[in-house]
Amino acid sequence: MVKRLAYFDQWMDSSGVSRAEALDGVEAIRMDQSEDEAKNWEILASSHGYQLRPSTETEQRYWPSRTFIDACPNLLAISSAGSGYDIVDVDACTERGILVCSQSGSNADSVAQHVFGMALVLCKQIIQSDRAIRRESRDWTRWNYRGHELTGRTIGIVGLGNVGTQVAAISKIFNMQAVAYDPYVSDDDFRERGVIREPSLETLFSDSDLVSINCPLTDETRGMVGTELYDKMKPNSIFITTARGFIHDEKALVVALSEGKIGAAGCDVFEEEPPNHSHPLLNFDNVIVSPHNAGVTSDCNENMTTYALQQWTEIFGGHYPSRLRNPTAWPLYCQRFEKMFGVAPTRSE
Repeated sequence: MVKRLAYFDQWMDSSGVSRAEALDGVEAIRMDQSEDEAKNWEILASSHGYQLRPSTETEQRYWPSRTFIDACPNLLAISSAGSGYDIVDVDACTERGILVCSQSGSNADSVAQHVFGMALVLCKQIIQSDRAIRRESRDWTRWNYRGHELTGRTIGIVGLGNVGTQVAAISKIFNMQAVAYDPYVSDDDFRERGVIREPSLETLFSDSDLVSINCPLTDETRGMVGTELYDKMKPNSIFITTARGFIHDEKALVVALSEGKIGAAGCDVFEEEPPNHSHPLLNFDNVIVSPHNAGVTSDCNENMTTYALQQWTEIFGGHYPSRLRNPTAWPLYCQRFEKMFGVAPTRSE
């Protein structure tokens, strides 16, 4: 029996379409979000796999909610475009025996380099002086834009996963002291990565010259960074987030910057993406923003496509996928897979 893999519009890399069509025993079906909705739902209802586009490129009606899942009785697995999968109702998938996979690690280099791109631009006051030069007023001198080095300073990493680990690795180039908060990473892994464990977010924010948010958006992390943590930061410290909107409180960040509680900020993610041109964070010279494109590089796009195709090969080949995010769905998934295709998947990883 042919396995049906549905996707909207295109893959992250242009090679994805031809590579998906070349998968053995798989029918890759392209859908168009602008086409007739009934046609798309007919395809989704008969599909065994659903390859997601990023949330910003996917209409909300096609996000894998509980209602979406109810309409897709044959669905066996969902694969996110990148490392994030917060638009997927994971609990509903687990209840139905649907696997949820991500491409975690595929964007680590691109996002980590974005963190340091923002950090260097801000601490060297490149963005501030660039804006000053572009203004007609000349009521400043170069000494108004005296920056500082990253050398020897402390970087606090919230979330020591794939991206956070790469941020720590890059920080060594600048002889920085890397500290991190992540209750889900073992002491042995901290030591192996050369990172000091912070006992709490409060101590991380107070100890660090640069704070980088690199954790996923979950019920636990939603609204995690707010006034209390901003108040712990040093007056000349830098706050950078390339994770997800809603982890940090944007209004509280505006207040912290307005009151001089922190020195600068770099935001790649927002609650509304892209942010409205009137967003108050855009009024600060010491704030740099980007449209959630830290991981949007040709290298990363190719990696995400390769990772996703590898997982579909594993899934449709009856094997345990490499980056499964809801392993408790596996037993029921196996029953459903065997009923559909007459062979039981294997757990060999």
